[in-house]
Amino acid sequence: MSRPTRGTEAPPVADRELTAVSADGSRIHVEIHGPQGAPAVVLAHGWTCSTRFWDAQIRALAGDHRVIAYDQRGHGRSPLGPAGTDRLADDLEAVLSTALLPGERAVLAGHSMGGMTIMAAAARPAFRARAAAVLLCSTGSARLTDEARVVPLRPGRLRGRLTRAVLGARAPLGPVTPVSRRILKYATMGPASSPERVDACARIVHACPRDARVAWSEVLAGLDLDHGVRALDVPAVVVAGTVDRLTPLVHAKRLALDLPRCVELVELAGMGHMTPVEAPEAVTAKIRELVGTHGSTKAGTDGSTKAGTDGGAKAGTDGSTKAGTDGGAKTGTDGSTKAGTHGGAKTGTQGRSAKEETA
Repeated sequence: MSRPTRGTEAPPVADRELTAVSADGSRIHVEIHGPQGAPAVVLAHGWTCSTRFWDAQIRALAGDHRVIAYDQRGHGRSPLGPAGTDRLADDLEAVLSTALLPGERAVLAGHSMGGMTIMAAAARPAFRARAAAVLLCSTGSARLTDEARVVPLRPGRLRGRLTRAVLGARAPLGPVTPVSRRILKYATMGPASSPERVDACARIVHACPRDARVAWSEVLAGLDLDHGVRALDVPAVVVAGTVDRLTPLVHAKRLALDLPRCVELVELAGMGHMTPVEAPEAVTAKIRELVGTHGSTKAGTDGSTKAGTDGGAKAGTDGSTKAGTDGGAKTGTDGSTKAGTHGGAKTGTQGRSAKEETA
């Protein structure tokens, strides 16, 4: 089981560490927390972050899940290499192939660029064979610098150019200081974020090498993954902070409309861009719900696979599959709708979102 080195806020210690080798030979650092045979959850962090960004989720889930977290290339303990959305997809494929057992499927959660990684891989057969469901946190598929509100100007070309310049600045970030914390909080977090959480995010972001920060900022400035959204044909939950300046709520609403199987849009009131750190309980709860509802296929000791409690397909010993039940939407007494196992999207705010239930 994953455990902190000392103190409640120390980084979790991985039960296993692996190296996934990507299509171009790049080496991707992978950590596995939790018991073998437990439902698998794969965590993909965002731009300028690392596996440490998911510490709260790892601590909360590793007791009864196998949590797989990895450093995107150029971040944490993964060397940079060439940057691009195809590289992100290659790296995710390598992680899934390396860390999951034969025939095993997992729930994937991606924050910011991690969500974009999932979109980039969505059309690939290897991804589709491994993904049971996805959680997309504080992310978007295109027009990132045009929609960003980090620069306090009216929408337009000038704001877009200045946003590109700010996010792609080559100046080193230097040590974490009171000023840098205030800047980071303004740009990426909600106004009520605690000093401890702001400091945690600042230390993670400042640890990102400058070359990686700049290289990936250029990729994100020209991002267009709308095709990946349409190809992401698995149950999906979209989570967004209502005061996110980097990927404002318009991105989440667009994703909820365009995803083939979006089951819920969760709007976290007062939260900014760093939702897994700002609202760790809410994000963790949604991961748990996805595992419980849509499951992750568990690999048996004999190599056979069985689905979780989602009522999805189960693999028989002869390799055949059996379909589970497929729930439709239910209407509650308050007029709201609740999705069944494969129902349509619903929208909720923090603490008030409708629960998903099987018909």
